[in-house]
Amino acid sequence: MPASRTAPGTAADTGPAPTGRAAAGPRPAPASRMTGRQKLVLALLLGSQFMIAVDFSILNVALPVVGEGLGFSLAHLQWIATSFALAAAGFTLLFGRVADLVGRKNLFIGGMAVLGLSSALGGLAATPEVLLTARVLQGLATAAVTPAGLALLTTAFKEGPLRERALGLNGALMAAGFTAGAILGGLLTDLLSWRWAFLVNVPVAALVVILAPSAITDSRPDRRPRLDVPGAVTVTGGLLLLVLGLSRAAETGWTAPGTLGALAAGAVLLAAFVSIERRAAAPLVPVHILKRRSVVWGNAAGLVAFVTETSLVFLLTLYLQEVLGYSALATGLAFGVLGVGTVVGGVLGGRAVGRFGNRRAIVLGGSVQAGATLTLVALGTSGAWIWLLLAATFVGGVGNMLMIVGFMVTATSGLPDEEQGRATGLATMTQQVGIALGIPVMSAVVTARTGGATGPEAVLSGVSTAVLVNSALVLAGSLLAGRFLAKGDRAGAEEEKDG
Repeated sequence: MPASRTAPGTAADTGPAPTGRAAAGPRPAPASRMTGRQKLVLALLLGSQFMIAVDFSILNVALPVVGEGLGFSLAHLQWIATSFALAAAGFTLLFGRVADLVGRKNLFIGGMAVLGLSSALGGLAATPEVLLTARVLQGLATAAVTPAGLALLTTAFKEGPLRERALGLNGALMAAGFTAGAILGGLLTDLLSWRWAFLVNVPVAALVVILAPSAITDSRPDRRPRLDVPGAVTVTGGLLLLVLGLSRAAETGWTAPGTLGALAAGAVLLAAFVSIERRAAAPLVPVHILKRRSVVWGNAAGLVAFVTETSLVFLLTLYLQEVLGYSALATGLAFGVLGVGTVVGGVLGGRAVGRFGNRRAIVLGGSVQAGATLTLVALGTSGAWIWLLLAATFVGGVGNMLMIVGFMVTATSGLPDEEQGRATGLATMTQQVGIALGIPVMSAVVTARTGGATGPEAVLSGVSTAVLVNSALVLAGSLLAGRFLAKGDRAGAEEEKDG
């Protein structure tokens, strides 16, 4: 495969190209078939990641019902989602490093156990305080399970077609989980009770905890590293304050003292984190990793992909319920088409990376997603517009998954196994932060456009403006990532030629 098709640090730099052709000399072709054990490991890891993705969205369409059942005020209803997102985004990078200390398998199984127990607590909650406690614990479990599971996945499948296929399926199921969560949340709320949105996790978590110890092989560095406590404190605090500030912006406005204070403090702590990492003996994120174009711009593309697609679901939920008058169940079912699109994109993603390279997969996926999203600006108040919504979300879901698979492969390739915990921790943090930031940012756009006005026409105006911003953001993000990854491709090719 030509050097221009892969980012620095990808399969082409350290081994056979994704297509399996040898770069030079007699090199063994990577395995193209999974063993029975690999299939079981893949099923367990993907099943857990799918469940976690479902948790992000399963309560979204049921929030009014949950609030009414437990006595949440309308102003505090958002904290059912925000408390989960804060814990998941804030602690992901820390737990990515903890996985290297205690073992990724141990952290994965422990996190799944906490997820099952906290889901049971949420399903049985009788007060807002208990429910929010359960959501925070679910977020912490997610912050532990997601990077540990991804690191186990990347170490179980070496660079090449099998890893690309596994990451493609992982991305597809995670994206499908967001839409499946909306569908499942609507079904469970309408047919049974919102409590089953929590309780459905319990048997799945129990099954993974039972099977994982014998099925999954642990992976950790040969030497136990030290934990960078100052780095852990600053990055966790910075991310928590950043997400909190953006969440408050959607609620109280960008100029509110609480919003500005949280954002400023978060920026200071994140700047301090970068400074600490330059001097730390055992940094959470070594500077040499942060200098890799593949890591920086791969994660930048991933951040844009998750910010835009998850927030688009929020925007279209507003449109379907506030403009077209859909019920929670009908809204969830409408997102089934988006789920199908993400699954198709995930299946195609590994092939696209193998054929076109990481960079081109990111640019292609972002361009397709941006074009499909842009058509949604035309949505009107007539029920007939649902057909445009379904077609655009299907195509956009395919494009989004091409971008996500390209991001995952780019951000985790070219690194030794002992650094996979850091790389996957960064990639997972990108994913969690993107999910946590998307809704507050787009909600703030809608609020700024409507100026507090209500009614279908006002909501439609706000949604249309936010959709336009969403489309521009994903197009700009994918093109910028592609441009800077291309520079890295050329630099890598010149180094190989000089060598």
